[in-house]
Amino acid sequence: MSDGPSVLVVDDEARLADLFAAWLQADWTVETAYDGEEALSKMADSVEVVLLDRRMPGLSGDEVLEQIREAGYDSRVVMVTAVDPDFDIIEMGFDDYLVKPVSKDELVDMVEDVADRSDYESDIQEYYALVSKKALLESEKADRELADNEEYQDLCERVDRLEERVDETVAGMSSHDDFVGAFQDLQSEN
Repeated sequence: MSDGPSVLVVDDEARLADLFAAWLQADWTVETAYDGEEALSKMADSVEVVLLDRRMPGLSGDEVLEQIREAGYDSRVVMVTAVDPDFDIIEMGFDDYLVKPVSKDELVDMVEDVADRSDYESDIQEYYALVSKKALLESEKADRELADNEEYQDLCERVDRLEERVDETVAGMSSHDDFVGAFQDLQSEN
């Protein structure tokens, strides 16, 4: 088991859930749930990515997704299901969708992609908050005051570091589509 980001695999087919978990456990801390109720009981703020089957007895994946969003969890949710997407997905709050069967590479790449989006969004939100504070101080204070203030200097350094991280993340995304997807996710949350 890894100390990396946490993934919750939810599928009523226990062998498949366990297989997905085995594929991911080298790079992530992985938990499995074999039905919707168990998935909700294992949800926590530490869960970064949820891999969720849509068609399960009891609580369906759609219902689990709805409850995850209603509870305010900031996890990325990927529907991993044999259900072909239809127009009903438009209003659903998932981050991505994989149709079974999926390969190990597809699954690992998807978890990496949605986890990168989370990191990117967090960095970009912090960056804009800090830039806003910096701009406000610059509009209210004299240059000499700013130059002599240690807290302002620290703020400038944090802005520079975050700008570099955001630039590196954008450069590291595997394609323009990943960047657009991350940007669209950010826009839909605001």
